[in-house]
Amino acid sequence: MKIRKELWFGLSFMAVVIIGACALLLSVEKITNGHLGLLMLSLVVTAIMLGFPTAFTLMGMGMIFTWLAYNRDATKTLDLMVQAAYKTMANDVLIAVPLFVFMGYLVERANLIEKLFKSLHLAMARIPGSLAVATLVTCAIFATATGIVGAVVTLMGLLALPAMLRAGYSVPLAAGAITAGGCLGILIPPSVLLIVYGATAGVSVVQLYAGAFFPGLMLTGLYILYVVLVAKLKPKWAPPLSAADRVVTLPPLTQRLTTDTSSHALTSLVGAMKGKRNTDVPMGHLLRQLAIVVLPGLLFLLVLVTSYRAVTTVEAEAVYDIQQIGSNSSERARDTGGLQEPPSQGLQEPPAEGGMQAPPSGDVKEPPSGDVKEPPSGAVQEPAGTAAASSVPAAAALAEPAAASSATADNTPAGATTRDAPTWWWVCFAILGALVALFYLFLSFARLEIFKMLLSSFFPLMILIIAVLGSIVMGLATPTEAAAMGALGGFLLAAAYRRLTLSVLQESVFLTAKTSAMVCWLFVGSAIFSAAFALLGGQELVEQWVLGMNLSKTQFLVMSQAIIFILGWPLEWTEIIVIFMPIFIPLLDNFGVDPLFFGLLVALNLQTAFLSPPVAMAAFYLKGVAPKHVTLNQIFLGMLPFMGIQILAIILLYQFPAIGLWLPQLLYK
Repeated sequence: MKIRKELWFGLSFMAVVIIGACALLLSVEKITNGHLGLLMLSLVVTAIMLGFPTAFTLMGMGMIFTWLAYNRDATKTLDLMVQAAYKTMANDVLIAVPLFVFMGYLVERANLIEKLFKSLHLAMARIPGSLAVATLVTCAIFATATGIVGAVVTLMGLLALPAMLRAGYSVPLAAGAITAGGCLGILIPPSVLLIVYGATAGVSVVQLYAGAFFPGLMLTGLYILYVVLVAKLKPKWAPPLSAADRVVTLPPLTQRLTTDTSSHALTSLVGAMKGKRNTDVPMGHLLRQLAIVVLPGLLFLLVLVTSYRAVTTVEAEAVYDIQQIGSNSSERARDTGGLQEPPSQGLQEPPAEGGMQAPPSGDVKEPPSGDVKEPPSGAVQEPAGTAAASSVPAAAALAEPAAASSATADNTPAGATTRDAPTWWWVCFAILGALVALFYLFLSFARLEIFKMLLSSFFPLMILIIAVLGSIVMGLATPTEAAAMGALGGFLLAAAYRRLTLSVLQESVFLTAKTSAMVCWLFVGSAIFSAAFALLGGQELVEQWVLGMNLSKTQFLVMSQAIIFILGWPLEWTEIIVIFMPIFIPLLDNFGVDPLFFGLLVALNLQTAFLSPPVAMAAFYLKGVAPKHVTLNQIFLGMLPFMGIQILAIILLYQFPAIGLWLPQLLYK
């Protein structure tokens, strides 16, 4: 009865507002269509805040105000709706949404998060605030694999919150770590938010994924740094793990070999194989344990060799390919006498006098000054008078790669010296080598068991993440193709952990269809709303108002991000993207703002939509699974410092744009 009364109240309020607004507009002659558009925008926001469905509110308001803009012509109004809906249906980028969502639900039901959290909090036992740090790392990894904020916050609320409360953690700190870590899924790829923004703003989703990688890592690092500082300054808020919580139980066969969990694993295993050992320990067990021990070293050597060859030979191979193309083009030109297209720049218009002439072919007249040789590697041709003098060295230069290719069997051009490895490669190699050396230096049997736990929980997720994101960022697959591969990987992962039952599959498909339908209806509503807003001249009015303020680029970015931050309090990120991004995007060219960079700022900023009251969906997800003594106010209090960290991350990204733009510029320049 209470819900019914609230619904009738909301409907009545909306009806009164719409009728009053329409009567006001029809009675005042000075009201323009642009003011109609602004009124439509305000009514949409009001209706959404009252709890009306976002997609159907957008469609309904768009239809009503389009009908008014077309002078009550229903035919044109319906035509606009159909065209907007068809435009959304024909958007290929949106195909990746259900596939990524399906992958997320399958990975969630593989139940890897429990093993992952346990292994991480044991591995980080010596770090201050280890449980909260392990929670943030687990959330970041799981959010990357699923991208579903509600699922990550709910699962970590069931798993990590009781563990932190038993360890004596402060309720606000524990709640803030879970809610902030769970929201990383809307920033770290593969993020549905980035797909929706890319489809709305016309920005490449591939570049958005590459650009969001380092900001996501930066934000996670800032969260972890805050937790460590709090644990150092306020030990009562984040006590260290007790000795009982750090105990690692050895397998029975390993216990027959040794009962000391702190003894060095590598030396003990090698000594047991070549010296006297307990006959109850089979050789097969020792070999299996030793294979796990040497696995990091073998992977390090494999990465070292492959990366070294890649960074030292890739440039030489590129030069070889270009020269070989030029050589083949020159030979074909001499054999056939036909008109050949230069390999890189195409046929150029000859200058009026003394410039490059086209080679003779068919009805093309032969130039009076003699034959013109093919320019090497697409370079600009020398004047006709000097062509004969330079033809011999040019032919010799072009012949060198061909001779070199026949002298080498591994496709590496002979005669072309391989360049030295860049400095960044040596730095990465030194850091990675130091980590591997430390791993073997401190590898006790207890740490070996923790490493085995990570192998069964952390590394399968990392392989899935690298396969999906790596194929997108490196240009091996489109986001849609990578999403299909990720869905298959999630399917296989759930099957490998024996979680793939018919009920799990049915639930995953149902939730995927529900989420995808929500996103697609939002796009249909957004398309109708945006078309109506532009038709009424609202976009032009907003643009004139903003440009009339004479803002600088910095002032515009500050104003836009402040508006988005405030909108994040009553609205969710989906509503902000589909309603307000079509208003902001056309203004970017006037201030020289890259839409890719603006999207990264928005992605960082929109996390506040999950952490800012009164909506703060992450808080309600956590409250639904938290113990009764954990209040909503405590959760809100714990989220506030992490909201401040998000604002700091936005400032850092603005001051140092290379954090987000370096990787896309490196890969797609």
